[in-house]
Amino acid sequence: MEYDAVLIYDGDCPYCSVAATALQRLNAVGAVPWRGEAAQSFLNAQFDSEEAPFAMFLVDERRRRVYAGRAAAEELAERAGIPKLVGALVRENYDRIAAAVGVASGRDRDPDDYHAIYPLDNQARAQFDILRDAAVAEAPS
Repeated sequence: MEYDAVLIYDGDCPYCSVAATALQRLNAVGAVPWRGEAAQSFLNAQFDSEEAPFAMFLVDERRRRVYAGRAAAEELAERAGIPKLVGALVRENYDRIAAAVGVASGRDRDPDDYHAIYPLDNQARAQFDILRDAAVAEAPS
């Protein structure tokens, strides 16, 4: 499968994993866990950091954008065909939802404060094929 977009999600969270699998089936969005090598390399290149920020990211190569946190949640809701009002509610309540999911899944850290739409950095764009290949390998059969 050829993905134009890849979701980077908390693979240690069972709720996040189920949502990522559903998105792969519904919208041809690939998904890779945040702890994976491809995700770490991509995020380090995108944000020019030694430690990858911990958040949900949607990387869209075609649009050359990286949606983070609230922006990623809203974009994913839109791609899933959820009405705009619901997508806006998800965006506005992202922190509460993330906190509740974190408690329910036993996550030991809070997401970092990344919530914007970022231009896809050229160094990160060079890593997109590796990210996409990792998503293909993770895809449900």
